[in-house]
This record gives sequence, structure tokens and C-alpha cells, in this order.
Amino acid sequence: MKKENELVEAIVAGLQEKKGRDIVVADLTEIPDAVCRYFVICSGGSPLQIGALAHSVGDTCRTKAAAKPMAVDGLRNATWVAMDYSDVIVHIFLPELRAFYDIEHLWADANLRSIPNLD
Repeated sequence: MKKENELVEAIVAGLQEKKGRDIVVADLTEIPDAVCRYFVICSGGSPLQIGALAHSVGDTCRTKAAAKPMAVDGLRNATWVAMDYSDVIVHIFLPELRAFYDIEHLWADANLRSIPNLD
């Protein structure tokens, strides 16, 4: 549990480093058969920023939590990037795609924690 919390906090720090917006941590630990234990969801303003956010998360997780993603998908178009850290999955969206898929509300039973934007 400590390792997971350390990883989630490193992910949030990486997203904040590059001004990720509207970060939400969805705690799925109490939901049976969930695909992972946490989702971390974030918006980026452009494909260029989404790429920068993904790289920042990767760098921050390596240095602060000694973790590397098992898989990263979506960097080519950078409109929705998913990073799989096994028990934690990071989703970085353009705002319109995030609104369309609305994944944080697919898990209605999850405990959602909103992280304030850094301005």
C-alpha cells in the first residue's frame, strides 16, 4: 500500500510539473474486480502538452518511486495517453475527449480525490 501511494504521489507530481489540469485520483481499492487499484486522470491543453505530461510522469516515477510503466499507449497522436503501472493506470486526455469518455464517472463507487490546479 505504501508503494502504491508513493507511486500515485509521484504521478501527481509529474503531472503538476508540466501544468496538468483537473487531476483526479480514483481509488478503486474497495471495488471488487476492478482493472487496477487506482486511476489517475488529467487533462492537457494540446497534444504537445500531453506528450510532455506523459514524459514528465515517466521521469518522475523513475526518480521518486523507482517505477517504470509496463506499457504506454497513445503517444503518437497524443490526444489520450494511457500509462500502465500495473496497479495504477494514468490517463492523460485532451479536454473534449475526457468529457466524451468521462471515465472517472464510469466507476461511480470509486472514491474520487480532486487535486487543485497549480496556477
